[in-house]
Parts: sequence; C-alpha cells; structure tokens
Amino acid sequence: MAKQPKLKKILKIIGGIIIFFTLPTLLLFGFLYFKYNEDLPIGEQGKAADLLAIEMLQSLDEAAYLNTDYLEWTFKGRHHYKWYKSDNTCEVYWQDFTVLLDFNTPKNSKVFVAKQAYNGVEKQDYINKAETYFNNDSFWLVAPYKVFDAGVERRLVKTEDNKNALLVTYKTGGTTPGDSYLWHLDDNGKPKSYQMWVDILPINGLEATWENWIITDSGAQLPTFHKLLFLGLELDGVKGLNF
Repeated sequence: MAKQPKLKKILKIIGGIIIFFTLPTLLLFGFLYFKYNEDLPIGEQGKAADLLAIEMLQSLDEAAYLNTDYLEWTFKGRHHYKWYKSDNTCEVYWQDFTVLLDFNTPKNSKVFVAKQAYNGVEKQDYINKAETYFNNDSFWLVAPYKVFDAGVERRLVKTEDNKNALLVTYKTGGTTPGDSYLWHLDDNGKPKSYQMWVDILPINGLEATWENWIITDSGAQLPTFHKLLFLGLELDGVKGLNF
C-alpha cells in the first residue's frame, strides 16, 4: 500500500515541472498576443500604391540589384547560400548537407551528404528542404525587390500617424502564399521595418526591423540585421557581385 502515495508524489513532481516550464511560456505568449496582435489593415489598390512601391525601389537603386549576378550570405549562422542569380541556381549548405538547386530545371538539382553525392530515397526531401530554406532566408535579404513579382498585390495604407505604408500580399508563389507584409518607410522611401501577417507566426502584425544596410560590390543595397521583438536575425558575409 505504500507504493500509491509514492506514485502520487512522483506524479505531483512531474506535474509541477510541467507547470513550471509551460506556465511562464503561456503567460508570455498571452502578453505578447494582447500587446502586438493586430488585424490586417485595409488599404487601397491602384496607382498610389504602385508609386509608393516604385519610390521604395528607387531609394534602393533597384537597377543595381537587378544587374547583380551573384549573392552570398549566411542566415543566422545556420544556412549558407551561394546564389548565382543570373543563372537561376543556388548552392545551399547546412550541417553536412549541400543542395545545388536548379530553379530552371528542378530535376537537375543535386544533393551531397558529407561531400558525397546522394541519390537515395530522401533526395527529394532534402531538395524540398533546401527550397524552403531558400524561400525564407532569401526573403529576409531581398524582400523589398519582390514587390512587383507575379501574383503580388500592393495596397496603400495610412498609418495612425498619417504616414504612407505599403501593404504587400503574395497571392501565389513561395512556400506560404497568402502572406502579407506592411512596409514602413523612412523619409527617403527606404524600408525601415515591416509588419507581418504570415502563417508561420501565431501573432498577427509583429514588426521586424530592416537595418544595417550595406552597399555590395555590385551596388546592390542589402540589410544585414533584423530585430523581431527581443530576437536578432543576423545575415553574415553578405556579398553581391557582377561577373
């Protein structure tokens, strides 16, 4: 009969540990949700929205980016990229994996594990993972240049302080079509932050900064840091070259 009180004590300890770790997380999420969660703003499509988008691209010298042949960067110290933009291919590196993505002819994409060619049953899974990494991590590098991509909807939004902001919704393409971003611009039209309404985040309207911009050797202007709440997203070794 002595075993039952002992079992109850063990279950009580386990329950206490679970509460200890989950309750603060739930409280933090609740605080962040009620503080930051926002409905998607209503904006107006048309010429004014397109002109604001053009102003943003001009502030970044879009032509220099379009003429850039090669981009290289590391996202959060985990994923490394060598994007041959003019060839529409990219080398993606993480852990012991290397995937050579061929965007024009996906069947020609290749996988290497520990520098050895891999053609096993999981090959396509690794290719899909590399594409997902690329779609996410390249967006944090070049998103401003994608506002006129096919399937993109642009709207002009007036903020609470009566400034113009650009709401961009990706109706098609990418990993999560339907995501929306509200770009906030400085007095010169250059992006300084955006708010996000995306499937991957449980809180709508979270804001991430776009800062520490550099001018690469190709002339393309690219960010090297984003701040999201108390998190920092670093892009290291950012390079842009013309061949």
